[in-house]
Amino acid sequence: MKVMQPWLRWNLWITDLGFVVYWLIVALGLLPSELAFKDYNNPVMQSWNWSFFPIDILASVLGFIAIRQHRQGHATWPMVATASLALTFCAGLFAIAFWTLQGDYSFEWWAPNLYLIIWPLFAFYALLRPSKTSEAHV
Repeated sequence: MKVMQPWLRWNLWITDLGFVVYWLIVALGLLPSELAFKDYNNPVMQSWNWSFFPIDILASVLGFIAIRQHRQGHATWPMVATASLALTFCAGLFAIAFWTLQGDYSFEWWAPNLYLIIWPLFAFYALLRPSKTSEAHV
């Protein structure tokens, strides 16, 4: 069975917990206005933001499932983790594409979304390359 690297488990955990915490903050109306993105109170922007809810939460659920599957020794955890990472990557990419089209280069929103794009690329590589044990059996 493929081993989940500690950095992968840590990033899955942090990212997926971050998604859940972010959506709790938004749902409870606790996002401070100084941290809100440009035009945050515009209903269209609110809808745009909420359009990310399903992809973010599904990514989180799959990430938590992958971590649990690895702990329990299920061989399917890399597939579940890959699905979570793909959703995470897409969420970050969609947000960055939108902010670029808007001409809004706010560090507070770009940094976390770039993180959502960049770290899954390293994880894809780690998950998709053959493990040393499978190479030995070839």
